[in-house]
Amino acid sequence: MSKQPEQTSANDVAAIDNLRKVYQEIRAEIAKVIIGQDLVVERLLICILARGHGLLMGVPGLAKTTIVNSLSQVMSLDFSRIQFTPDLMPSDITGTDILQETDQPGRRAFVFTKGPVFANIILADEINRTPPKTQSALLEAMQEHRVTVAGRMFPLPSPFFVLATQNPIEQEGTYPLPEAQLDRFMFLINLEYPSLEQERRIARETTGAPPAPLKHIITGEQILAFQEVVQRVPVPDHIYDTAVDLVRLTRPKADDAPDWVRKWVTWGAGPRAIQYLIRGAKARAVLQGSYLVRMEDLEAVAEPVLMHRILTNFQAQSEGITSSFIIEKLLEEVRGEKVRG
Repeated sequence: MSKQPEQTSANDVAAIDNLRKVYQEIRAEIAKVIIGQDLVVERLLICILARGHGLLMGVPGLAKTTIVNSLSQVMSLDFSRIQFTPDLMPSDITGTDILQETDQPGRRAFVFTKGPVFANIILADEINRTPPKTQSALLEAMQEHRVTVAGRMFPLPSPFFVLATQNPIEQEGTYPLPEAQLDRFMFLINLEYPSLEQERRIARETTGAPPAPLKHIITGEQILAFQEVVQRVPVPDHIYDTAVDLVRLTRPKADDAPDWVRKWVTWGAGPRAIQYLIRGAKARAVLQGSYLVRMEDLEAVAEPVLMHRILTNFQAQSEGITSSFIIEKLLEEVRGEKVRG
């Protein structure tokens, strides 16, 4: 018999109501400079509340940098943009020891100078344009929330988020992230072209006087408090079970994998995907004003969590089968199992 989830406390109910109000204020403020892309903003906030990192994928000109910069402004957080280039070195990200004069005349000592990674929100622009050694320096910081220089460890500020971008149309001179490193990102967020009406608004509203500075709506301390609330959101047993079933079905070598998964998928998602599904569903539920994770919350985060964790084979690619299509079929499979169960 399934165990009933714990009830949300009165304090957490009040905090969730407050966060929902703050979320609406953030969306309204960002809408002053970003037209459309509401789903992208929501997914970025889910990443932040779930203590994850996001990878934004989109062609140039879709306001990836502007969205991240706007988020840092409304959240009163330190923002750092790192432009990844083929000649970027790890020390250009983490910082380095510099020989400087000391208080004692004639004596010098090495002093650590912090790199741009020491900020609350890091925009790693075009992360696939730098070699793997430099990519790894950032990924270590993402995982450990600290950097190591000359055997010394330096903690990064809190909260700390990395929002990286990749340009999908430039292949020459790029270093695509391996699947093991892609797995460090909670979400892969695709940015689509705006609609016709949105592009007409862009033409009219963004080519005149520059917009006024965005208001500071939330502080870093409040974000940390909201993260704690998100962690405590109750999850029914059937949501946990569905998350596990969904991830296990992505693996072509699993005993219960569908035939079409064996046919189209080379590699499926690992246990970290289960964690991100649950954490993302909790954050999404809170943003929707719910005090309990629902099935629609889990389904809403399934695509950004699983898209970069399902590796399709040549046959799937030749037939035009994408990871998104596979995820939708998996969700239908899981829904059918629950109905039959």
